[in-house]
Amino acid sequence: MFYSGSQGMPWLDFDAMDDRLLGRCLRRQAEAIPDADFLVEDDVHYGFGRSNELANAYAAGFRELGVGRGDTVALFAKSGSELVFSALGLNKLGAIWVPTNTDYKGAWLRETFEDSRAKLLVADAELLPRVAELGELPFEHIAVRGGEPEAELGVPTLPLAALADRHGPEPDDNALYYGDTAAILWTSGTTGRSKGVMQSHSTWIKAAVNGALTAGLQEGDVLYSCLPMYNSAAWVANVFRALVTGVPCGIDSQFSAGAFWDRTRHYGATMCFTLGAMHMFLWNAPERPDDADNPVRVFSAIPLPAALEEPFKKRFGLESVFQGYGQSELMTVLARTPGEAWKPNSLGEPQAGVEVALLDDDDLPVTTGETGELCARPTEPFALFNGYWGDPEATVRAWRNLWYHSGDLMRQDEDGEFFFVDRKADFIRFKGRNLSSFAVEAAVMAHPAVAQAAAHGPR
Repeated sequence: MFYSGSQGMPWLDFDAMDDRLLGRCLRRQAEAIPDADFLVEDDVHYGFGRSNELANAYAAGFRELGVGRGDTVALFAKSGSELVFSALGLNKLGAIWVPTNTDYKGAWLRETFEDSRAKLLVADAELLPRVAELGELPFEHIAVRGGEPEAELGVPTLPLAALADRHGPEPDDNALYYGDTAAILWTSGTTGRSKGVMQSHSTWIKAAVNGALTAGLQEGDVLYSCLPMYNSAAWVANVFRALVTGVPCGIDSQFSAGAFWDRTRHYGATMCFTLGAMHMFLWNAPERPDDADNPVRVFSAIPLPAALEEPFKKRFGLESVFQGYGQSELMTVLARTPGEAWKPNSLGEPQAGVEVALLDDDDLPVTTGETGELCARPTEPFALFNGYWGDPEATVRAWRNLWYHSGDLMRQDEDGEFFFVDRKADFIRFKGRNLSSFAVEAAVMAHPAVAQAAAHGPR
């Protein structure tokens, strides 16, 4: 058995391996609960039935533009329901969507587009000036969301909304495979040029269900997403979690510290997810008498200093604060189940489908309490990423000795709990001792006047 439903909720059952297809998940939810909300964007509600119709329409439109199985399509747009319908429509065809960081411009943007090998670009009209600056483009068509191009792009364009008017039957997905790559997510590129992480249908689904289980998702829960959709977390913790469990997901195009709690009230959100400094902006905002007057039950704040967990819960009236660890290559591989007792700063324990180990530089296990590199390998088919897009050498390096090497240093205590130490490349040597740049940054970030911090050794 892979995964099954829970507590009478409309969770999809994945006993059949071939059912681990994202487009098929949407179709099955449309058949089972067509009128239940899937996506809500501001005041517009999309039930699973309507969402499936729109995904099919987008699939028909993309097919008319020559997109088929194995083709890549670049997405350069802010978060929104149309991106979800586009992505699922592409997956119904067996095509691959490649979201691009909306902050990119110039050489970084050009290299990302070229590396994606996409024949089609889906882009926001407001971002097209940056696209136009690149000169000759590698695309055959550009589908534009939210307006008309203001400059000549040298490539045929059409409104993305026009694809929603297409009509066609449910795409035939019998030839598709659950291990096929469904999306390519670009890494941050902190140690070099960004790499494209190939995620299969199965990887997304496994991670979405794992996350719903460990976060304690219940009947009546509503998810809230204000994360950028070029980030894995927006999809796995929100969109695809809603897809496989049958609960609604409210979507905003971007995060606003000032409006965050009002937006959770608007959607009736009971679960939300923030990354990096987002929740620290919420914490450092002036206290209000209605801070705890919100519907959120479980808040995934990754990472949140241990000293702030209880004060954060009390101030905002939360039942639990979820903590864990993941990468685009691994999704969430360590997690703390809410309601259980965990040590301060613990990342929890390994998730289903993955074996983890802490290894030294010779790929030998370290002893309990010692620092080692977190490495992982799947115990189920397609539980981890498919490799790096167009970069087999990087894939081989990352999978040395049959283990994926995360590049992150951790330690494990006698109770099996994992604790983050630092990025392997960021460890600082000072006066004969190893110092964690992560720990230094955390100490500096504890000051309310500091918004961001980066620690490095002497040059």
